[in-house]
Amino acid sequence: MPTAVLTDRERTAVQTYLRLLHTVRAAFDGPPDVRPPLVPPAVLAEAERALARAGLTGNEEAFFRLLRSWCPGS
Repeated sequence: MPTAVLTDRERTAVQTYLRLLHTVRAAFDGPPDVRPPLVPPAVLAEAERALARAGLTGNEEAFFRLLRSWCPGS
């Protein structure tokens, strides 16, 4: 499988997305009565900024292709 060479901005976007994914998973892993109603706005804002800096805003197909090549199984 070919390995993608990510730019620093692409790598940051992927890492930010993975942090967001882990935050959401952690929220839903807890008991239903203590789950937060939504993801903290700062976490979402960080992901949006990282995607924008990497030029991936509105281009989910390219982003998820990068994600799959850099972090299979996510």
